[in-house]
Amino acid sequence: MATATDDARVEFQAFFERHYAELARLAHLLTGEADAADDLAADAMLALWDRWDRARAADHPVAYARGVVANLARSRIRSAVRERRRVALFWSQRSEKADGPDVPVVVDVREALRALPFRKRACVVLRHAFDLSERDTALALGVSVGTVKSQTSKGMAELQRLLGPMAASELVGGRN
Repeated sequence: MATATDDARVEFQAFFERHYAELARLAHLLTGEADAADDLAADAMLALWDRWDRARAADHPVAYARGVVANLARSRIRSAVRERRRVALFWSQRSEKADGPDVPVVVDVREALRALPFRKRACVVLRHAFDLSERDTALALGVSVGTVKSQTSKGMAELQRLLGPMAASELVGGRN
């Protein structure tokens, strides 16, 4: 006789197998770190398992999972920013200074995405890389559809500024 716990385990296992790769890809695009993507997706799945009753009762469990990944990615990015600031502060106190900036490197899409603030990046990635609707993106991020529209538009404008109109257009497959 199967128990409710066994049913939940089977249900979660099926959810894991269907969505883990997508959540890892989302984490990779949000953070720009391939190595961290699997860790973030695994952490998200662990958090989902801990709250599986709430996650599976959600209207859109996948959107709930995407929101967990987005929140974990945001935390990771904030931690990295704080660490960079500490390192910069340390180096700025040293007397050795570089004469000038390094030769600029060609900006690729991941670097350009990393330059966007988190919410703009998340909207652009979910709308264009994952081809989610504005509604599904809003559900995943816990924001309004209007916020998704404005942040996506502003994010794409920033990408166009960073990459040029042609490169940004290719990023989104010619979508406006």
